[in-house]
Amino acid sequence: MTYTSPDIDWIGFLPVMIVLGAAVVGVLIEAFVRRPTVRHPIQVTLGIGAALASASAAAWLMVDRDGAGSRIAGTLFVLDRFSLVWQVMIAVFAALGIVLFASRNNGQDAFTPLGSAAPGSAEESLAERRGFAQTEVFPLALFATGGMMLFSMVNDTIVLFVVLEVLSLPLYILVALARRRRLLSHEAALKYFLLGAFSSAVYLFGAALMYGFSQATHYDGISVVIAGGFGEEPLLFLGVIMMIAGLLFKLGAVPFHAWSPDAYQGAPTPVAGFMAAATKAAAAAALLRLLYVGFYRIEWELAPMLWTVAIASMVVGTVVAMAQSDIKRMLAFSSVAHAGFIVVALTSFEASAVAALPFYMAAYGLATLGAFAVVGLVRERTPAGAIDAEATRLGQWAGLGKRSPLLAAAMALFLLSFAGIPLTAGFVGKFVAFKAAIEAGAWPLVLVAVLASGAAAFFYVRLLVLMFLTPVPEDLEDTVAVQRDAGPLTVIGIAALGTVVLGVVPAWALDIAADAAVLVP
Repeated sequence: MTYTSPDIDWIGFLPVMIVLGAAVVGVLIEAFVRRPTVRHPIQVTLGIGAALASASAAAWLMVDRDGAGSRIAGTLFVLDRFSLVWQVMIAVFAALGIVLFASRNNGQDAFTPLGSAAPGSAEESLAERRGFAQTEVFPLALFATGGMMLFSMVNDTIVLFVVLEVLSLPLYILVALARRRRLLSHEAALKYFLLGAFSSAVYLFGAALMYGFSQATHYDGISVVIAGGFGEEPLLFLGVIMMIAGLLFKLGAVPFHAWSPDAYQGAPTPVAGFMAAATKAAAAAALLRLLYVGFYRIEWELAPMLWTVAIASMVVGTVVAMAQSDIKRMLAFSSVAHAGFIVVALTSFEASAVAALPFYMAAYGLATLGAFAVVGLVRERTPAGAIDAEATRLGQWAGLGKRSPLLAAAMALFLLSFAGIPLTAGFVGKFVAFKAAIEAGAWPLVLVAVLASGAAAFFYVRLLVLMFLTPVPEDLEDTVAVQRDAGPLTVIGIAALGTVVLGVVPAWALDIAADAAVLVP
């Protein structure tokens, strides 16, 4: 018996290997560098450097490789411009997220000094007094980033499940590590973990049913079987529905959105921003490849499900966001509405959607990271005058335009981009996403999306009114402080610049996305 080793194009995995290799090095640093004051700057430098190097490697592969793309590692992964443009985006989001992870308030970051200690326990207090630091959050973020980057390359239903767990497990841990409001953080992590495990099981069950139907696990093999005239099999549709449901959970679409508000509210604010931008981008990329390569032959049969999810996400996200008094929960339900806008583009099954969604996610991700960076800088004061946790109640944002005009202006820009106001990246993103749906004849869906966007402007404008037109109550003037930290301010500046540039001169980015709008089966 002879064994033939697989022919693997390792250069095609270079962006992912950089991130995962740095994550492994980060674990070794945790084991051998004992002093937190030494370990922290090493981990920060390693994390940011690896993310930027990975983005550079993916960009180099986009320029260096000719043709549409190729399979690597047999039929398990595909290297094409589509996967590479998503990898560049996710790596950039990771770099910005790690900058937020490293930010400090009065010498303390957003993470508990001892994750294994019970909230409020003597062990946790002792760890804080001794200056312990939870620096393993940086390799955890890199492991999650590596899984997200692989998500855009996967061409096999079973491998997709493995990659799904690679990106999910580190996030479950990160959500539980908030320094303040520890019980809320633990509750958020538990809900996220339980619902995430359930959604993964649903996806895996669907993949098993799909294999029973097609005797194939790679996407184009499934597509070939469907084309053979077996498109009406109940086993097929049950498997498809369950697989799509598992990925819609990561996208945060209704009815798989219940984890979003609790996870965003309870997680450390840098983790919430990282999740909201990068995880949603990875889920959109995976859904695109799965639907457009594996299931495009049954697009008419899938249309009722996708239309229902899109409408429900837009309506529920918009309506419930109006009732929120916590800004992180408001942003969470806003993300649910944006998941609906993403599904609107997915329903078209046109090449224009493959080109539109990378731009849309770049616009949404930049605004999201910027918004959460602003949230992390607006803090409560204790009765003794010390700066404490984030001021997340909407009423606490009254008069922010007077306290910090530039910070309030940046937040206003991000909110206007979420709302899709012209001259912001969000407007162009919505325009190209809705255009793809209209080209496929889904104009009623786009009409609902436009109405939802108009209604969503209510809760965005409400925050603008609070920041710029509402005076600070006299008895609350000293209860809120604006922190000055170079890391979050850098992220806010980059996000604001990107939002303006993509909104005013979007042609170059749209051309890159259009060039990557070819999916290799």
